[in-house]
Amino acid sequence: MSNSNSVDFGTKKVDADKKTRLVDDVFKKVAHRYDIMNDLISLGSHRLLKKMAVQMCGAREGQTILDLAGGTGDISALLAPIVGKNGQIVLSDINPQMINVGRERLLNAGKAQVAFCQNAAEQLPFPNEIFDTILIAFGLRNFTDKRKSLAEALRVLKPNGILLILEFSHPHNPKLKTAYNAFQSFWPLVGELVAGERESYEYLVESIEKHPKQKALKLMMEDTGFVSVEYHDLIGGICSIHRGYKG
Repeated sequence: MSNSNSVDFGTKKVDADKKTRLVDDVFKKVAHRYDIMNDLISLGSHRLLKKMAVQMCGAREGQTILDLAGGTGDISALLAPIVGKNGQIVLSDINPQMINVGRERLLNAGKAQVAFCQNAAEQLPFPNEIFDTILIAFGLRNFTDKRKSLAEALRVLKPNGILLILEFSHPHNPKLKTAYNAFQSFWPLVGELVAGERESYEYLVESIEKHPKQKALKLMMEDTGFVSVEYHDLIGGICSIHRGYKG
């Protein structure tokens, strides 16, 4: 029997504190092969989707942007030349191994305007109204408390600031969903062969299925206090981009 403090970890119900540790362990194990696996299981499409997300966030020169659950730094790398030397990007992630991979990549590429912060999304160590924009790319489904994380995002955004979420979602077309499910069934095997991690990619598949559907996430953002919330389906709903504003 689950208690009131239990949350989804894939298809399992676990204590909220335990989920945070389990998710951290998942990414600790796969950090060294994370980017290669992303290319394989998305057939390279994740790079195009991230570019679309960055374009839709409306980032401009000199802005301060939070790359929340930024992992190995794909989003930060795209944002750095946009905000320029007068701007600031903070790559925030709960997992130190992922941050270390991202730090090495970005600093080697000369992206000196990127700072790094290890923290949970539910408790951001930033003052109120400091960021122009927050991006979360393929990270929200891993948060232990999505509502609390959204509330924290709202707190640290400037008035009229933008929250943009790129995430796996749910195809509407039954035939596409069936084909996508069949494609996903190979991910754990690929994870085992390439990264030596079958269970981590089993969790990935389960976490996608448990993630709120498009309209449910839109309502969650509105309930938190975001305004003018909209979403755009990508690849038939396999992924979606949600965008909302701080009023």
